[in-house]
Amino acid sequence: MTAATVTFPVDLEATTARTATKTRAERGHRVALLALLGGTALLYVWGLSSSGWANQFYAAAAQAGSKSWKAFLFGSLDQSNFITVDKPPASLWVMDISVRIFGLNSWSLLVPQALEGVAAVGILYATVRRVSTPTAGLLAGAALATTPVAALMFRYDNPDALLVLLMTAAAYATVRAVERAGVRWLMLAGALIGFAFLTKMLQGLLVVPGLAAAYLVAAPTGLRRRVGHLLAAGGAMVVAAGWWIALVELWPAGSRPYIGGSNTNSILELTFGYNGFGRLDGSSNNGNVTGGGGGFSSDQTGLTRLFGTEMGTQISWLLPAALVAIGALGWLTWRRPRTDGLRASLIVWGGWLLVTGVVLSYAGGIIHPYYTVALAPAIAALVGLGAVGLWQARARWPLALLIGAGAWWTFELLGRSDWTPWLRWVVLLGGVAAVAAVLTTRSVVLVAGTVAVALLAGPSAYAVQTASTAHTGAIPSAGPASSGGFGGARGAGGAGGFGGRGGANAQGAPPPGTAPGGGTGRPNGGGTAGGAGGGAAGGLGGASTVDSALATLLKSGSYEWSAATTSDNEAASLELATSTSVMSLGGYNGTDPAITLSAFEALVAQGKVHYYVADSGGFIGSTEAQTSTAYQIQQWITSTFTAQTVGGSTVYDLTTGG
Repeated sequence: MTAATVTFPVDLEATTARTATKTRAERGHRVALLALLGGTALLYVWGLSSSGWANQFYAAAAQAGSKSWKAFLFGSLDQSNFITVDKPPASLWVMDISVRIFGLNSWSLLVPQALEGVAAVGILYATVRRVSTPTAGLLAGAALATTPVAALMFRYDNPDALLVLLMTAAAYATVRAVERAGVRWLMLAGALIGFAFLTKMLQGLLVVPGLAAAYLVAAPTGLRRRVGHLLAAGGAMVVAAGWWIALVELWPAGSRPYIGGSNTNSILELTFGYNGFGRLDGSSNNGNVTGGGGGFSSDQTGLTRLFGTEMGTQISWLLPAALVAIGALGWLTWRRPRTDGLRASLIVWGGWLLVTGVVLSYAGGIIHPYYTVALAPAIAALVGLGAVGLWQARARWPLALLIGAGAWWTFELLGRSDWTPWLRWVVLLGGVAAVAAVLTTRSVVLVAGTVAVALLAGPSAYAVQTASTAHTGAIPSAGPASSGGFGGARGAGGAGGFGGRGGANAQGAPPPGTAPGGGTGRPNGGGTAGGAGGGAAGGLGGASTVDSALATLLKSGSYEWSAATTSDNEAASLELATSTSVMSLGGYNGTDPAITLSAFEALVAQGKVHYYVADSGGFIGSTEAQTSTAYQIQQWITSTFTAQTVGGSTVYDLTTGG
């Protein structure tokens, strides 16, 4: 009795102390998480409007969707619903609603993507923390937030921001499903992947092998139930993606817009052709449209592609460290039970990284460097899990290898540019210090500080540079211009899109409400058919100048389409400058058979199209321009109607009868 009386207060005191320590630690982690999310939001939102419309192609589609529910549903480029963009509309739906609420400006277009980025960082933190520690989650979240291509695309109006968010959320749902063989969580993962498909089609499915393998291997239930649950998740994925595909395919073609990017006005053809296998083998107008590199990368395939000059500084900073983590964690968890959560997460993220990385490395069609943002969550998660997991297991040499690989490659990448040359030496010294700390000390503070410098200083600097630079165009690039490396032939960053200022790091984008400024020109192998010059086209998908006189002219009168032109990018410029519908006769590449000459003649006869504006960018696909219906229409216009020059653009009034 006396002993119990003596020891009870001692036990209570020890328990209270442990509880207080745990509470302080949890409070510290919450503060750190809020700091991470706040810092991410600041990085992604600061100076956001400097990029103007960013990619005017999607900006014009968002404008159309905010004015027409039919354009909203189908993802039309114009509010009169002549043609859709060449992607499904899920990412546009978010922007459409934002524009409906707040009006059309760069903030309403770009803030949704910034918020999607913050959400992706938060979900990645939660996913990694579930199988490791808050510290691992924080490291993973910070690595994702500061990946240069992530800092680029979460400040842009391309579909990739929503794609990454949905895939990351699907990984979280899968990890939750694996814990208790939860079929509902797994079905949620399937539904999220379905909506990722509605964001960017087959690219959203590249994570499925890793997610499915993790559940099949590790879920704590029998094999038959695991297979059944995966089939249920597959059904949820098909329903989430298939309802819109079925709706478009079954909708009478005469009462919906033409499916941009397809040759047969079919969403299935777009899925498996131009946006599917065509990206892998260069078919379906996915050939090397620029004659080499130029942001298309179709001639730079191979295992070193992700490390090369096109993609290296976009994504590969921590890729060597992530690959070391796969091997080290595989070794560490090899003999653990089948249901081990850490190994299941390794399968999720390792499968994601390896499958997506191989596809992007060997795809022979149009693959832009910014597509690599899809790798960022997997790389970040593996680095967070690897660094903390190896430290906890006291696997010092594998951890030293992970840190050394990341620091060495960052040192190499920083050497590709003259920008802040001193930083690479800071990273190298930080890497040496981190390796030494891992091998010689147990100080968590010292190890964490040196590891942060070694692994995050380089990409963070590039991410800040990216966020502080205005970007416009269809092929944006993160960070300053670079050169050298292996796996490619030209520098990432600083490269213009077709026709001048539409490419990476374009400076001086105008404020919202004005037509962004740009240049003119035409791509290799394309050109404006018939010699009709002028026009408002700038870089491919980027900032373009529309003269005020031309804008005033197009806004005169009331027509279903104020004008027609050859391609989507020219039409987008005119739509944003005039808030009217402009008909894109040939879709994104100028070669889509969206309308026949006789059908266009009928629309002109009915007084539905006011002007034709010559396209200075013209035909940019690998298909011969002369075989397209847009070329035939242009030839008819130039031979039937009288040309006039308005604000430097060649214009034909289609209501004059020639």
